[in-house]
Amino acid sequence: MFNPFNEKPLPVDKWFMDWNTMYPCPYNKETTNPYTKCRIVLMNGTEFEAQWFSRNFSRHCNDNELRKELALVRRSEQQQQKRISCLKPKNETVLEHTITYEQLAVDLTAVLAKQETDCNVKNALNIALLEDFDHLYRYSNLLDYEYGTCPEKLVGSYTEITPARPTISEHRHPKDSIFHHICNDSAATQTKLNVGIITAAEQQTMNYYMNIAPFYEKSDVGRRLYQEIAMIEEEHVSQYESLKDTNATWLEDLLMHEYTECYLYYSCLQTECDPAIRCIWEQCLVQEIAHLHKAKDLLWKHEHKDYMQVIPNGDFPQLLALRPNVDYVREIIRTTTGNTQKEECVVPLMTLSQNDRFFEYQNTVNCNVHEVASHVVIDRRIDARGMDYRYEIAPNPLPELRDRRCDNTCMARVIDATPESAQVCGTSEGCCKCMINTECGPVSF
Repeated sequence: MFNPFNEKPLPVDKWFMDWNTMYPCPYNKETTNPYTKCRIVLMNGTEFEAQWFSRNFSRHCNDNELRKELALVRRSEQQQQKRISCLKPKNETVLEHTITYEQLAVDLTAVLAKQETDCNVKNALNIALLEDFDHLYRYSNLLDYEYGTCPEKLVGSYTEITPARPTISEHRHPKDSIFHHICNDSAATQTKLNVGIITAAEQQTMNYYMNIAPFYEKSDVGRRLYQEIAMIEEEHVSQYESLKDTNATWLEDLLMHEYTECYLYYSCLQTECDPAIRCIWEQCLVQEIAHLHKAKDLLWKHEHKDYMQVIPNGDFPQLLALRPNVDYVREIIRTTTGNTQKEECVVPLMTLSQNDRFFEYQNTVNCNVHEVASHVVIDRRIDARGMDYRYEIAPNPLPELRDRRCDNTCMARVIDATPESAQVCGTSEGCCKCMINTECGPVSF
């Protein structure tokens, strides 16, 4: 197995790029594999997280020599991000690009959840998985309704487009968006990687929607849909970032960031089908190995810690391979759609009392259901075409979500209209006694 710590890197400043290198030939939106597009979005978000973390580190550091070293690596990360982001072609609309964002969110989360062994992390992944899945359904209906573009073609028929936990039901009180954090000393390397990867990916989606909403020109309902889903992404980022080990030092966290980037670029390199983009992944991997060794040296210089105190075994675990996850997602829809979060727990909606803050928050933000954008989008498509837009290999796993002529706005927000859902992973810290437990560990459906 590949171990980036065993490689001999060139100095970081030997990898600065000229403008032509930073402006690559964009992909062809008509012929490029959807998972190639997903990898591009994933690595763009990963690079954004790298420089965002570095900036925050620098703002909390009083050692100018260390800040200069951070600036050196950060400049390289910025050039990588510019190169990757420009792979998106000019003729791909904001909404088409959004479908890629949501396909990535669905299949990335599913892949990570299937290989995750920490029950607390697995529960966090599975609760957000269905919400991103429903976002894909809402944006797809908007795309079909306003542009007449076929969302099934954009996802390559790899990912279904059908309702899950309705977006209107995903709005929870902010205090119910925090999980217990992992401990780097005891957590598996795969778990630490999973937490870092999903936090960066969801953060990028949140930032994209926060900024793009006012630039959506087609309609007010489109602008409002981006606004609403951006608020859900804020929840997701709060959930995922709360999983990160809060006891790690800045330099330990820097090392883990760089290791994660190496892992992702190596995974992209091994799974990419586009030769030109595969070459970019290879070059970025070589650059990231240099960044990793710089972080390793800084950790030793400033904290006298060996990298193996943070990452005991540098061999990469199971590589990340984006692929269809239809069966897994269907089973999670069937068994967990009626769940929500309360405190640090994933719980069935039926366990909440009527005066719970979930309902208070719902009554505030969704005071008029008929004005909620995620619902309005589906209603308009139904009014125009007689039914919603879907791409399914079989009827929706839940009978309550099969009616294509009426958008369900009660599931997972109205107790009497929500079937009991209680499949939650294990009894790890943060799980509640009210949960019906299943065997902890990787699940394969």
